[in-house]
Amino acid sequence: MKLLRTIALDPSDTFVFDAAAEPGDWAVSGAFRFYDRDPSALDGKDRTAFRSGFLGVQSWGWSTLVQIVPATAEDRRTLVDLLASQLVDKFGAPDLATARPAAEEEVAFVESLCTHPISSLIAVHRTVGDGEVRESFRRLQLKEGQDRHSKAFSFMEIEDDAEVDEHLNLANMTDGRPRR
Repeated sequence: MKLLRTIALDPSDTFVFDAAAEPGDWAVSGAFRFYDRDPSALDGKDRTAFRSGFLGVQSWGWSTLVQIVPATAEDRRTLVDLLASQLVDKFGAPDLATARPAAEEEVAFVESLCTHPISSLIAVHRTVGDGEVRESFRRLQLKEGQDRHSKAFSFMEIEDDAEVDEHLNLANMTDGRPRR
């Protein structure tokens, strides 16, 4: 079994998100955090979290990258229980019995993203089109000759999702203003 953990290759998440996830935190997509908000009205750090953040479940913070890690059935149960608890405490679910199926669904989605080898890094890009949130995921792999994750620019990007937004402007992800 494989799940996702947050990873910080540099301190950038502490600058681009209001709350950065702790490195090594169990992670889920986290798109549900925006279910009651209009994505086109988001700006600044909220917009960045929507467009490119994975949710660290324990810290309730955001991470740009997650890593595929080996996990046990007990790890999975712990993640579901933790997420269900967070959905009650931080998201207003009425009780654990109500929150658990939603947590199970999120964790099952995470498992579906873990088809690549252990230690692969995954990035997300979210967009809105026709009233729907779309998520595309990319796998990052070490460049030839690299033997471990060290710096953010030591990776090659591997496109795994066919629906990629080719008009992505990274400079606009943080505050919505074009950079020159």
